[in-house]
Amino acid sequence: MTTTQDLHYRKLEKLYLSANVQQLFSGSSITVSHSKSEITLPVDPKYFHGAQAIHGATYFKLLDDAAYFAVASVVPDVFIVTSSFQINLLRPVNSGILKAVGMVRSVGKNLFVAEATLYNERGKEVAFGTGQFMRTAQAWENLEGYGGS
Repeated sequence: MTTTQDLHYRKLEKLYLSANVQQLFSGSSITVSHSKSEITLPVDPKYFHGAQAIHGATYFKLLDDAAYFAVASVVPDVFIVTSSFQINLLRPVNSGILKAVGMVRSVGKNLFVAEATLYNERGKEVAFGTGQFMRTAQAWENLEGYGGS
């Protein structure tokens, strides 16, 4: 039996995959559950900087998205936004599949904190980050990719 909460998770996954920016990050996948999300992305040379490894912007996107959707999983009514994000890059990646895992750390009335860790395909940590996220007044249901018209 599908619960309202499970339906929210599936709609968040749909929203993630339907975002225009995802056209730049082909092959990614997402799984959302309570206070957690996991995102994978196959490494592609189109994400490389001049030294032929993943550019920091890609690390940031995966970490921010994983933390964001972990928080979104516990906010069933309104869209949230990232208000700040701190990233730490540990090692370069130039092949395989990246996996970002986001977890909620703190839930407040309007401010949420989540962390995310990025792993290479061997399970080695390659980056991590912590973000703050805020509620908006925009209902999830009004977003086309979430389930609205």
